[in-house]
Amino acid sequence: MDSITQATLGGAVGEAILGKKIGNRAIIWGALFGTIPDLDIIFSPLLDNTQNLAFHRGGSHSLLIMVIASLALAKPLSKLWKTEKVTPSRAGTFVFLAWFTHVLIDCFTVYGTSVLWPFSPARIGFNNIFIIDPLYTVPLLTSLIWLAFYRSKKQQPKRTRILNWGLGLSSGYVVLSFALKFYASHSFDADLAHRSIKYNRRIEAPTAFNTLLWRSIVEREDEIWVGYRSVFDIPSKPIRWTVYPRQKEIVAPFANEREVQTLDRFSQDWWIARPHTQGIWIADMRFGETRIYDDKPGMVDSRFMFSWSFEPKREGDRLNNTRPSVRNAKETLKRIGHRILGNTKQWEANPRLAGMPGALPENLRVVE
Repeated sequence: MDSITQATLGGAVGEAILGKKIGNRAIIWGALFGTIPDLDIIFSPLLDNTQNLAFHRGGSHSLLIMVIASLALAKPLSKLWKTEKVTPSRAGTFVFLAWFTHVLIDCFTVYGTSVLWPFSPARIGFNNIFIIDPLYTVPLLTSLIWLAFYRSKKQQPKRTRILNWGLGLSSGYVVLSFALKFYASHSFDADLAHRSIKYNRRIEAPTAFNTLLWRSIVEREDEIWVGYRSVFDIPSKPIRWTVYPRQKEIVAPFANEREVQTLDRFSQDWWIARPHTQGIWIADMRFGETRIYDDKPGMVDSRFMFSWSFEPKREGDRLNNTRPSVRNAKETLKRIGHRILGNTKQWEANPRLAGMPGALPENLRVVE
């Protein structure tokens, strides 16, 4: 999740564990410890692009590290808050929960989190919330701002009620997201079953800033199918699938390269590839695509949010991010809103691959 959300959740945990002891300082300490796992980014200047891809949400997000940190910091923090009579067990519990909740909500996104490092390289992701979702963050943030006006210990019951409301609404939204994902997944499953489509695997994740419009990616043979479903769509309405050839043969000559192996692990093999003028271009299909609409009705430029070019003969960093810049964000959000309400006319109109290096438009097909 984004840094604001992580700090806000950490602040709420701090208030819940330490609020009765140290007052509003608990929110500040919670916000600090709620963002500590993401401080792995301070090492980014020392790493190349491939190492950064593997390092972020790595060891700093593991259960082992959070347990070690909790045990190591329990007594020092207890001494720091000695006058407030904070015990080592309470201080250690605070560190663990602030760290753990950060990692937990990271697991809700498609990015994947190395919870089991160093015992397993697997990245865990439940794919039920977008990386930035105001409906999760705003209740928590509002409750913390509200708490700042209640400083007296006599007002502690009010502080507790306010915090419970914030945590309750945000937690309830998480539960709702799982329910909505289940509903959307059932729709995708029913559509594929109706078409008698066999596939290797399939995942669903929400689109930007909401849990009402879901995106499914389906792997079958050397193709990846992409479809969208709003929770407000008529259940019997067929899903429009866009089919992208994976073109694994393009990657095969570079399969043993460190950069390609890292991309394969990071993307959990959810990638497509295309020829590049200096090598190959790879996109991680889990993160979705932006759709840039030009002046011609029905023409769509699909650009994938997580993509890279690998240039094997280049000196230095051979892996480079080709993530598209955000254009027409207001128009994109407007179209997402229309699609959530069931308007598919412009949202699903004739995608083309102008934003995909080396791709040929005729390689793309649509299944309706």
